[in-house]
This record gives sequence, C-alpha cells and structure tokens, in this order.
Amino acid sequence: MTTHKTVQVRVDAMLEDLRTLVETESPSRDLDALTASAKAVAAILENRLGGRAVLVESAAGPHVHWAGGGDPAVLILGHHDTVFPLGTLERRPFGVEGGHATGPGVFDMLGGLVQAVHGLATLDDRSGVEILVTADEEVGSGSSRALLEERALACGAVLVLEGAADGGALKTGRKGCGTFQISIAGRASHAGLEPAAGVNALIEAARQVLDVAALSRPDIGTTVTPTVASVGTLDNVVPAEATVIVDVRVESAGEKERIESAFAALAPHLDEAQITVQGAVSRPPMPESASAELLAVAQQLLPDLEGKAVGGGSDGNFTAALGVPTLDGLGAVGGGAHADHEYLVVDAMAERAHLVAGLVNALQNKEQKNEKR
Repeated sequence: MTTHKTVQVRVDAMLEDLRTLVETESPSRDLDALTASAKAVAAILENRLGGRAVLVESAAGPHVHWAGGGDPAVLILGHHDTVFPLGTLERRPFGVEGGHATGPGVFDMLGGLVQAVHGLATLDDRSGVEILVTADEEVGSGSSRALLEERALACGAVLVLEGAADGGALKTGRKGCGTFQISIAGRASHAGLEPAAGVNALIEAARQVLDVAALSRPDIGTTVTPTVASVGTLDNVVPAEATVIVDVRVESAGEKERIESAFAALAPHLDEAQITVQGAVSRPPMPESASAELLAVAQQLLPDLEGKAVGGGSDGNFTAALGVPTLDGLGAVGGGAHADHEYLVVDAMAERAHLVAGLVNALQNKEQKNEKR
C-alpha cells in the first residue's frame, strides 16, 4: 500500500482547476490546442495526486495517462477534447453565477475530470487506480480505442466521468451509435437546355434519404436520422454529386447487424446513378447488465441515486462490450452538452467527488480480498 497526503474536497479548488481546463480550449482535431490541453490536464493530475502523468502521443492528439502504482484495479476514463471551435471561450467565457458554472466543456466533460481528481486526492491509498483522459472521444475514439480497451481489461472495472443523466442519475446503459455517409455520383447537364441528359444526384439523394429513414425502429430503440446533406453547384446545373450523412443509434447487437446490412445493400433508383456507402455502428451498445454490479455499490454510498439508460454513446460502450464492468455518468451534474447553455451544478461537485472516491475505495478493497483468497 502506498500512502499519500490526503486533502479535503474544496469546491473553490475544484472551480480553480475547472477554470484552467475550460480556458485551455481543446477542440477535437486541433493538435496544437489538444497538446496544450493535455499538458494542462497532466499538470492538474500531478499537482493534486502526485506521481507522473504521461502524455501518449497519437494522430488525434495526446492522451493523458496516470497510474497510482500497484496492481491495476479501476480505470477512471474521460476525455479532454470538446466540440467547441477555438474562439468559443471569447464569446462564452468561464463563469460562476447562480449556483452554475458555465463555459465550453464544463459539463462535457471537464467538470467530471476535476471532480474525479479531487475525489481521489481524499484517499490515503491510490494504488491500483489508473486515469486515462483521451483526446478524440468526440470524434469516435479512433486513435484511443485500443489503449482504453487495453487498460480497461487490465484494470477490470471502469468508471466513466461523462456528465450525469437528467436529475443527476448515473448512466447505466447506452445505445450503440455510428455514422454513415452515402456518396452519390450522377451526371451534370444544363438544367434548362438538356435536363434529361443529366443524372440528377439530388433526386437520387432524396430517394436514399427516404430509404434510410424507413430503417428506423423507435419502438425497439433504433433511430436512423439523416443529418447533413451536400449537393449542387449552380441553380441552372443538374447536380452531378451529392453526399448524405446519417446518424444511427441502436440498443442491441442484432439491430447493429440489421442496420449495417441494410446500408451495405442500398442501391440507386436512377439509371446510371452510382452510390457508395461508408460507415458502421462503430460504438457497440452498452447493456445495462454491464453496470449492475457497480451501480449497486454506488447506491450503497448514495441510496437515492438512480440509474438511466440513455441514447448517447461514450467510451464506456467500448469497455462494456469487452465484458468489463462499466459505470457511466459519474461526472458533472448539469446539462446542455454541446450547446451554448451548457452548465454544471456547483453544489453537486463535492458529493460527486466523494462518490468517485467511495467507488474506488470499494474496488480497491474488493481487489485486496481477492488477492488474499
């Protein structure tokens, strides 16, 4: 057992660290910004917990990994990239007013990171604890997936610091999610002189939109939602190219297979039109069974705590799919993820920090009991 100097959870200190992270803007895919953000995360980890935080370089930006030593027992998982472009901070600066902290990324998910770190700082023993803060969760976790899966399997339990569900509930299940792109090739012609000589990519796109929208099965949790379309060049030209982006959410592996097969089977409606489909349901569903054991522990610590299945995906989808017990939504209580009204409830920060600490302590004790057997 390695002992550390422990501290009390102080909301003012958490807000100080939260301000630092929010004011270090970190849009996904901006490597310079993400490098600065990763260094800020690492500095907070080292300052509050001791030890060394390692920057793991990747094509998507640096991930941050910290380990408390000893045999791995629990992985605390988060991300430091946000959906907000550089300059958002100038328009929407960090602030605290009326019991809410606001600013880009406070709820998704910088507040959760800060709470976890300050919760861990209250523990005498931090052995067996690992923290992984990735740089690409908002854009699919392509560069971090192998690393987070490796550490999840090594640790055997995962606590995900994404923001809480409505009312502060933990997230006990998540839909699988993915993005598909339908690319359509037609043929241009003059819309007035020779409209019939062209192959209208816009008409083909419209037909494809109707086809894929019909794949939705909301009664069983499957949504197929066309979200972005790009087509046309000039108002007097039959469009030769079009693209359609489609968001997909599913609750079961069977629906994942059905949807992927349906997209692969899409065929053009217009003679001479060609279509190409890319994409997949890249995040597998997170079944509620994956969180049951850890939720029970959390409810021993906070009896009024509820769990909810939600539609959005997180890196917890990947760890749960491996069979690793995973509990999500342990981060900030608040709302407005990805929106201008994003906020964090300040009065809930200390309780959530202590909840993370209590869960970690329970998992450490479980690991120690297993070692004695």
